[in-house]
Amino acid sequence: MLVSEPYDPYVPRGGASSNPTGDPRPGNSKTAALQADIDHTVGIMRDNITKVAERGERLDSLQDKTGMHIHDYTTLMRAHYDTMRSTDNLAVSAQDFRRGANRVRKNMWWKDMKMRIIIAVGIAILLVIIIVPIVKATQK
Repeated sequence: MLVSEPYDPYVPRGGASSNPTGDPRPGNSKTAALQADIDHTVGIMRDNITKVAERGERLDSLQDKTGMHIHDYTTLMRAHYDTMRSTDNLAVSAQDFRRGANRVRKNMWWKDMKMRIIIAVGIAILLVIIIVPIVKATQK
């Protein structure tokens, strides 16, 4: 009868098998390799947690040195956000102005073009009114 102890992720096993008799079985090497990988990953995670804690301590130390507290940092970030938001609003306003200016420019171009066409048609009608009677008079 095999007695297996429950897996505890906080107790490294060092690749040792859970089989106290040490009988070589086909699944034992796979289990031992898997356990070794898990122990290695747990070790890396512990190192990372330690590094994060140390980084937090360094940030606290730096914060104390600069005299900037969380409240000051929050206020600074809000001011930066407000500046960025007003910059974004200014960019949107500039883009709207540009669109409006282009629309006005196109409308004025069309009005100018319509006026030129009307003047050209008027001149053409005047020329026809003047030239047609002269041509008829010279043909008779």
